Amino acid sequence: MNTIDKDRLYKLLPYIYQLRDHEQGEPLREVLQVISEQLEVVEGDIAQLYENWFIETCEDWVVPYLGDLIGYTPIHEAGEPGDISSPQGRLRNKSLIPRREVANTIRYRRRKGSLALLEQLANDVAGWPARAVEFYRLLGVTQALNHRQCHRGLTVDLRGGDALERLDGPFDELAHTVDVRRINSYQTQGRYNIPSVGVLVWRLKTYSVTQTPVTALAQRHCYAFSVLGNNTPLFTNWQRETEPTQIAGELNLPVPIRRRAFIQSVSVGGTQKPRASKAYYGEGKSLAIWVPEWPTKDSVQPIPAEQIIPADLSDWDSYRPVKDTVAVDPVLGRILFPSKQLPRKGVKVSYCYGFSADIGGGEYARTLSQPLEYKLYQVGIEQKFNTINQGLAQWKIDWANPKNEQEAKQLQNAVIEITDSGLYEERLNIDLKTGQSLQIRAANKRRPVIRLYDRPDQFSVSGESGSYLTLDGLLIAGRGLQVEGAIAGVIIRHSTLVPGWSLDPDCEPSQLEEPSLEITNAHPCVTIEHSIIGSIQVNIDEVRIDPLRICLSDSILDATGSDCEGPACEAIGAAGSTIAHAVLTIVRSTVFGRIDTHAIELAENSIFMGTIRVARRQLGCMRFCYVRPVSRTPKRYHCQPDLVEQIAENSLIQTAEEADQPKPDKTVIDAAKLLEQERVRPQFNSFRYGTPSYCQLAENCADEITRGADDESEMGVFHDLFQPQREANLRVRLDEYIPARADVGIIVSS
Repeated sequence: MNTIDKDRLYKLLPYIYQLRDHEQGEPLREVLQVISEQLEVVEGDIAQLYENWFIETCEDWVVPYLGDLIGYTPIHEAGEPGDISSPQGRLRNKSLIPRREVANTIRYRRRKGSLALLEQLANDVAGWPARAVEFYRLLGVTQALNHRQCHRGLTVDLRGGDALERLDGPFDELAHTVDVRRINSYQTQGRYNIPSVGVLVWRLKTYSVTQTPVTALAQRHCYAFSVLGNNTPLFTNWQRETEPTQIAGELNLPVPIRRRAFIQSVSVGGTQKPRASKAYYGEGKSLAIWVPEWPTKDSVQPIPAEQIIPADLSDWDSYRPVKDTVAVDPVLGRILFPSKQLPRKGVKVSYCYGFSADIGGGEYARTLSQPLEYKLYQVGIEQKFNTINQGLAQWKIDWANPKNEQEAKQLQNAVIEITDSGLYEERLNIDLKTGQSLQIRAANKRRPVIRLYDRPDQFSVSGESGSYLTLDGLLIAGRGLQVEGAIAGVIIRHSTLVPGWSLDPDCEPSQLEEPSLEITNAHPCVTIEHSIIGSIQVNIDEVRIDPLRICLSDSILDATGSDCEGPACEAIGAAGSTIAHAVLTIVRSTVFGRIDTHAIELAENSIFMGTIRVARRQLGCMRFCYVRPVSRTPKRYHCQPDLVEQIAENSLIQTAEEADQPKPDKTVIDAAKLLEQERVRPQFNSFRYGTPSYCQLAENCADEITRGADDESEMGVFHDLFQPQREANLRVRLDEYIPARADVGIIVSS
């Protein structure tokens, strides 16, 4: 709704009445302003009623009713719709009753049985990019001479490196022997059979990084695309197919770029040479590299594709690019320059990486929030301030000398906004006065990196009573954040405080035992939302006062240990292995590491891979969580492995009673419980930050975890993706629109 004009009705009065009303203190104007506000509400409601006639513009609660008009039937196997009055319920309903599917239902029915329709169903019903494959086309058969199909069922050519690289993958084109298992089996899934049709889906998303500096590795001519210096596979900046009948290829899906796919043969001096494919390389494509000295001095264009050589740079020392060329490895995300042509003015890159959801900061759309009255300082290459410290210094100057009372109110709340995705190597020591609020944030769809030097006191914040600090959309590496003083609150939103401070090339953390957030003799309310953060250390000398509050939601708390139980794997604790003087609230989050804290007020729909030890068990509760056995926690409700242990014990006792046998021994019951504990232990595709599948539940993870939340979604940080509901929706819809006499199965590729 547009801005309300409160004097809308008052302006319609004859001018003589306005004059007389002004003489009497404008009481009529005040009455008409109130009426105007209500008129705007009524008109807005009438306008929304018209918008609710159309699926493209209607409110979310109207979607099921429009679907009912065209015979759309919700899928009860995916779960029942949530409460539309709550944000979580509305978010759940978007997955259960997708607006796109309702809008295209009639179109689906007209195209029923076509292969390309299955791909569109995956996109519209589940929101997953997909590729549909008829596996009978990949069967090795004896072809008739009168009906030859030379493109089908090709036998293996050992010289065809590209085809061999795609073997058994989603883009395989080689012949296979028959697989008699059904593709829609819930036990073991087969592929290569006559009725088998596979829908290969990609759950990972592609995120861009634009014009960011790269990190030099062992030698000055060796660089990594990732600013943290770790190996990272580059992903395709994919685009949907242009034709509705087209089957998706590698450029139409969020897949890692293969080395051979990155190669394009180019004529150089009359000889065919391998160079970078223009389908992947270039400005606005999947990746691009800028160096001021290439191809000419002070160039603003990326290095031409003709000078980029695709290469395997697993071994830096064994490869030497020739003059005027740059070697690029898209699998490891590495760049190698000739040793005699060093980029002295720096290197910038644009590329795409893969991840599961919009958390931890990145070039994705997010909601920016700030106080009603604030002072904005923009930092960036083309801005007035080039560093964060320059913006902070100007704020201090303005704070000391406000021009008027209005500006003094604005200066109480400062917002330093970084407008690019650049690298900021600074030391930040912030001292907030009473009532001051400071927000350091990235502009929308930007991912700036703050790299701190590996020295103490590189990012410290102290504040007086009533002061607040907010970090939004940032990636912070090199050191952790240190908080002290009487600061009232610290808010971390859509940010990453790199677990272990920085990464080695293989994504191993550099500093296993160092915290990302250290709170010393301070009692702020710490709020962490949609973020990735290393361990939190709370060091408070005076414990007679109330404990501080830490609220974690939709985030990953990673103490960097793969077993989550070593001496360095303390996710939340205090120095000297004592209990952290803090009360926790953790919802829809994943925690790697031990938790030693005063109390847990609420833990919900979360995964705790390390043991928990709380001092006050009488306070709070844990519900619908995975809690490591032998943990000391508050009261638990519908948590795992508690439920499966109880079911196993009851099953043994019931079996013995039915067979008229004595109650099983405690050793037998304990053995059965141990088996169930191991079965439901969460399995992840990766424990390491920096890998695309970081913190993603594996396919072999138990159903008690993947559907163990209170709304039957998965436990952990990716709860709000509602992937079990998406898959159940898609599975039923595929059966509805499948080609005749075919079996269809969903194959998760990432």
